[in-house]
Amino acid sequence: MITFKTHRDKTVRTISILISSLMLVCLASAALAQTPDPAIKSTQVVGKVTEINASAGQITIKTAAGSVVVASVNEKTTYQRIPPGETDKTKAEQTSLPEITVGDGLVARGFVATDQKSVPAQQIFVVSQSEIAKKNAAEKMAWSRGAKGIVKSVNPSTKEVTVGSSSMMGAAQTITVTVEKAKIRQYPPDSIPKYESAKPAEFEQIKVGDQFNAKGEKSTDGAHLAAQEVLFGTFKIAGGAVTAIDVASNTVKINDLTTKKPLTIVFKPETIIRRVPPQMAMMLGGAGGPGGPGGPGAAAPGGGGQARPQGAAPAGPGGQTGPGGQGGPGGPGRMGGGGTMADMLERWPTISLNELKVGDMILMSSLPGADPTQLTAIQLVTGAEPLLALAAARHAVPLVAQSPSVQS
Repeated sequence: MITFKTHRDKTVRTISILISSLMLVCLASAALAQTPDPAIKSTQVVGKVTEINASAGQITIKTAAGSVVVASVNEKTTYQRIPPGETDKTKAEQTSLPEITVGDGLVARGFVATDQKSVPAQQIFVVSQSEIAKKNAAEKMAWSRGAKGIVKSVNPSTKEVTVGSSSMMGAAQTITVTVEKAKIRQYPPDSIPKYESAKPAEFEQIKVGDQFNAKGEKSTDGAHLAAQEVLFGTFKIAGGAVTAIDVASNTVKINDLTTKKPLTIVFKPETIIRRVPPQMAMMLGGAGGPGGPGGPGAAAPGGGGQARPQGAAPAGPGGQTGPGGQGGPGGPGRMGGGGTMADMLERWPTISLNELKVGDMILMSSLPGADPTQLTAIQLVTGAEPLLALAAARHAVPLVAQSPSVQS
């Protein structure tokens, strides 16, 4: 009997160990299968409101990563509204559930369930979608009224930068920007310029030829600007005939017009591709053809050419159009004396990579990286060879970049 009992105990222990091991494996597998969402913490969830069921006391929240969490609220839940862009919660104001709308940014505080699907909210902090839109519109306007162009000179002793720009008709203008008290940020190499991706920089990093945007207070004569914030980057224009297209890898190969060497163009989801409308191609043929500005003998695209800044684009993730979207003095679709290439490009239709063809002539702007044989396209234009010469001669390819946006 003793021998039988000992054998039975060993068998029970073995089975227990196997079951425990299996449970640990299952738990480990479940933990690995659940990808952490940085917007979901043990005591709070951050996202946007996608649905409100007031009668059930539920607010559905979707995080930036796509996770969906249901916040349950009751009579003890407190609600506070925070101004857009504000991080100091002492500036929050009392609000209520009926004042929350779909699209608002929201932080729900409480003990999040282990499956990260629900949270009994003790506190709700909300940022109004309409207030975000107003804030972003004000930011866009502030940047559009600032200074934008190519850096012509840099004065280290006075911390001033001279910025030049020109209209489609060739009228040049300059503005002197005082940068001494400004917040300075630089777009990193080999990237799509977005405000959020710009890195803190020093005045000494600004170089002649850089694209330059600044917002601040202009003098009454418009010749000077005291900058509050500056965005700049070392951009480049490249152009040439398409020799190969690989849609699977989102790349296009061209023969660079300047170096005569193969160049790989990389397309990101944010890259904008535009085709010149036929009627505009005819107009540009007259402006940039033989004997005209940008005709034979003009500087070719590529090499050290610099893309012309467009200014601040509409705020918010993915914004790709600038303040000149409604056109210059010439009005929509027209090349008025004060209109810029950026204004005109804004009105041209966008196309997909699938619509490019081998043999197309293209012109594109980029932020060059370490590999000289590869460039990431910010904005690309195809459809009119005269445009290539005209744009290169005027340094007129616009910078496509996002202006400061308020994240909820």
